[in-house]
Amino acid sequence: MAKKSDVEKLLIKHDKLTHSDELSVISHVQRNEDDWFVNTLMIKGYDVPFKFRRRKVYKNLTGAQVNLTYYPITEEVAGMHFEAMKVVRIKIS
Repeated sequence: MAKKSDVEKLLIKHDKLTHSDELSVISHVQRNEDDWFVNTLMIKGYDVPFKFRRRKVYKNLTGAQVNLTYYPITEEVAGMHFEAMKVVRIKIS
């Protein structure tokens, strides 16, 4: 029996997670929020932002191909609800 990858283990453990390979990043923005850098990616073919946080500045991913593991979230901004994707794992393909 083949050993399961980290992604396969995550997907089995958390049924709401989705994994996608070789997604094209068309926009990457970082902003400082408290002690974190909030990263927002726009992915080709998707209408919702993909978000993740890091303690340090992350290299610019605009134009890169990435593998993402994520799940949908809803954020409230100024009383309005917006759909986004919370990234739990990102890797350049």
